Amino acid sequence: MHESQGVTRRQMLAGVALAPIAISTLGGLAMESGSNQTKHVTFVLVHGAWHGGWCWKKVVPLLQSAGHTVFTPTLTGLGERAHLTNPQIDLATHIEDITNVLEYEDLHNVVLVGHSYSGMVIAGVAEKAGERLAQLVYLDAFLPENGKSLKDYVPPEAPLDELAKTKGDGWRYSYTWQGTASEMFGVTDSVDLAWITPRLRDQPYRTFTQPVQLGTNTGNTIRRSYIQCSEGDFIFGEAAARAKKQGYRSYELFSARHDAMVTKPKELVDILLQLL
Repeated sequence: MHESQGVTRRQMLAGVALAPIAISTLGGLAMESGSNQTKHVTFVLVHGAWHGGWCWKKVVPLLQSAGHTVFTPTLTGLGERAHLTNPQIDLATHIEDITNVLEYEDLHNVVLVGHSYSGMVIAGVAEKAGERLAQLVYLDAFLPENGKSLKDYVPPEAPLDELAKTKGDGWRYSYTWQGTASEMFGVTDSVDLAWITPRLRDQPYRTFTQPVQLGTNTGNTIRRSYIQCSEGDFIFGEAAARAKKQGYRSYELFSARHDAMVTKPKELVDILLQLL
């Protein structure tokens, strides 16, 4: 009887000693299970006209801290690639820029985000490399239809051709011909304006006039969402309404205005993470 009680005590002591290990193991399994529910994904963030990959600077660390991989390529002729600008750059060039990132980095199950002009770009990328994409996210962006260019969605009274011809040597377009950075992009904070203004570059005009060619490769396997930031804007309001009608998941972030990645990065990231 005495020996039996001794064994029981030893068993109890052993059990107490092993308990932290068991709890740690169970905790690890729980964490692993939880991580599977919000699994690691790859974001490719594509900037809009006049901008560059630099504009996502506030967004990148927030997505990375949530455990995701982020690419912020700069389109040819803009940002740190402004030295490559030339009259031949068109929408197809920019579609190829992003398609090459997907292929050369061997990316799959990508959440591809296109801001503003780059709604045109990501639509073309989905046509060429749709098998690498999990989601398309249009961030206050143009939502193109087959055979249409960005210019087709701009009010006809807007003198795009005339301005490009008279001020841009016929091949480039400056945002300054339409307004200030604050008026155009909704950025009002003086520090943010001091950051973005010297980094904005003229946009090759053919990116606005070349139609996007969409066929059947975009399919229905790619999830699509639209985040509207410009309240009352005709162009993006129409795009958001059309996206909603087509069954896109729809979100609103009107407090950000157009350049949400600059003005409301945390709120934007919260929405992006909801999409997962």
